[in-house]
Amino acid sequence: MDNDPLAAIPASGKILGLDLGTKTIGVAISDGMRYSATPLETIKRTKFTQDAERIIALIGENQVVALLLGLPLNMDGSEGPRVQSTRAFARNLAPKINLPIAFWDERLSTSAVTRMMIEADLRRDRRAEVVDKLAASYILQGALDRLRSR
Repeated sequence: MDNDPLAAIPASGKILGLDLGTKTIGVAISDGMRYSATPLETIKRTKFTQDAERIIALIGENQVVALLLGLPLNMDGSEGPRVQSTRAFARNLAPKINLPIAFWDERLSTSAVTRMMIEADLRRDRRAEVVDKLAASYILQGALDRLRSR
């Protein structure tokens, strides 16, 4: 793995963050100044082509300059099947979007977000609706903080 996973991201512009789940894709976006990540939507996964079309539409609507995908590493840092499927998704999406795609370690993002929602006393059904886009936002915020500290 390279030393700077964010090296491919341009110096300015909005970044779209994705949390790829098996059933849904959480989507978040940064502001133009890259101070904050905001949850955008949750895409219900169907076929790759439809999922990609929605992502491409979001890229266009928001003038996005780069894509950040959460990388679901195992707790020991090793790569399992979910990492391979995330990388495959990125490989398939890359020729369709012509934007840099970066990966960011997403370990604990969903559990951190779930813990925050429990502390905020969100009902379980409501948590299920928003956890993916909040996890995408959490992942993207971590990358934004790293980019700012450069």
